[in-house]
Amino acid sequence: MTIPLERFPLLVLGGARSGKSAHAQTIVESSGFVPLFLATGQPGDDEMRQRIARHQRERGPQWRLREEPLDLVGALAEEGQKGRIILIDCATLWLSNVMHAGQDVATATHALTRALQATRCPIVIVSNEVGQGIVPENALARRFRDAQGRLNQDLAATCARVVLVVAGLALQIKPSPLVQG
Repeated sequence: MTIPLERFPLLVLGGARSGKSAHAQTIVESSGFVPLFLATGQPGDDEMRQRIARHQRERGPQWRLREEPLDLVGALAEEGQKGRIILIDCATLWLSNVMHAGQDVATATHALTRALQATRCPIVIVSNEVGQGIVPENALARRFRDAQGRLNQDLAATCARVVLVVAGLALQIKPSPLVQG
């Protein structure tokens, strides 16, 4: 089954351990395109190394991996070929990397959304929904939460489709399932 290009980019949102990455991987694997996993996570500690290893085991041998913690725009320009589908996992770690590197978040986000619009292959982006919890007690965590919310809004505005994964169940939120047409 090949999914029509006009259904991409696709943003898959969800909380921690919601099933968003598994949902995105299933879509990519059933797309009929050659899959590329664009990883933004970095193995900074043992727990993260274990997470990365688990994700690698969950993907089959048909997947190609590119690790790109910061330059998603460059990676999309180099990898966005016809016949391929790209899974970016995840925008939240990318944002954290951008902030840690001292880059301007608004500028980086704008460049990413433009790259998503310019890329001629299907793209699926995984991102965390972090705005439904309590207000963080420290300024850095609040700044990150706010930046993540703005990033998700910009990605959702750019993407043709958006799904929210809750408890392993995908809920389509864009286009609205209530609007016929």
